[in-house]
Amino acid sequence: MATIYDVAKQAGVSPKTVSRVLNGDAPVGARTREAVEAAIRALDYRPSSAARTMRSSRSGLVGLITGAISRGDGSAGPSGLPDLFIVQAIQRVVAEAGMTLMIADTGGEADRAVELMATFAQHRAEGLIYVADSHQRIEDLDPRGTPLVLANCFDAAGTPAVLPDDRAGQRALVERVIAAGHRRIAYLTLPEGMIATELRSRGYREALEAAGIAFDPALVIEGFADHGEGPRPYIASALDRLLALEDRPSVICCGNDELALRLYGELRDRGIRVPQEISVAGYDDYRVISETLYPPLTTADLNYRGIGEAAARRLLALIAGAPAPTEAEVIGGPVCWRQSVTEH
Repeated sequence: MATIYDVAKQAGVSPKTVSRVLNGDAPVGARTREAVEAAIRALDYRPSSAARTMRSSRSGLVGLITGAISRGDGSAGPSGLPDLFIVQAIQRVVAEAGMTLMIADTGGEADRAVELMATFAQHRAEGLIYVADSHQRIEDLDPRGTPLVLANCFDAAGTPAVLPDDRAGQRALVERVIAAGHRRIAYLTLPEGMIATELRSRGYREALEAAGIAFDPALVIEGFADHGEGPRPYIASALDRLLALEDRPSVICCGNDELALRLYGELRDRGIRVPQEISVAGYDDYRVISETLYPPLTTADLNYRGIGEAAARRLLALIAGAPAPTEAEVIGGPVCWRQSVTEH
């Protein structure tokens, strides 16, 4: 393989002159440039990308830290969909920008993030993205001066972040259910203590209030909890409580699509038809569930892909020198209306 010294010898110039032609960082006479370019073609010389990187501040690399790979069994949990969807969207935007995404997985150990950031810094990554598996607050990270964007999470330091609009998503879903004629709307929530639970519960109550429907605490039950029996028996207990009410709900909203899937099974075992006897709605629009259930599931799109795209665009802007935003960017998604909720 030809080297810069071979090109210099072929063209009858110094290696420094060849470097000037390659990098365009100093004037070179036309005849000299032509001689160097002819030598490059004759020798099929290919400059080292590593050498170019060392001479500049640009590596073309973006580092991403996630737990999606080690958790990538395709299952959804209380936190929602696998964050792999966010990662895929980031990969697409970064590639379209002509950069290379390096992905590191925490292996289920969140405290490895700082160590992985140090590794990316050693490889001269131009920017970093940290992707969480649920809407949560994380401990402050040390990006060592490298631009950093958080996806699906935030910290106390005000690091640029992109978050799902859980409050507006749940409110829009319940508003659409109310518009379909429902007044007794139950809500099986995700576990208490989750940020998504707090925000979506607020959106649920706001939709009721806007429609003039009194809030009934008996209709709100934690549905995705494991008290040593697993989630299905607890769903059965929650359903027992709802069906025992004198004024039973006509629709049950679920904290996510997996919970709705389990609720379908419980209702089927009891001979209760969806939506003829009771309607069901989910949250996430995890299409492996929402589009394959029968009847197809009405749900709210959490828009993980939109979060990933926005996080990547925000990081690329920071790399280009844009000022860091002072507030988190919030990403919403549409209500996906399907046949699991009947019109009253």
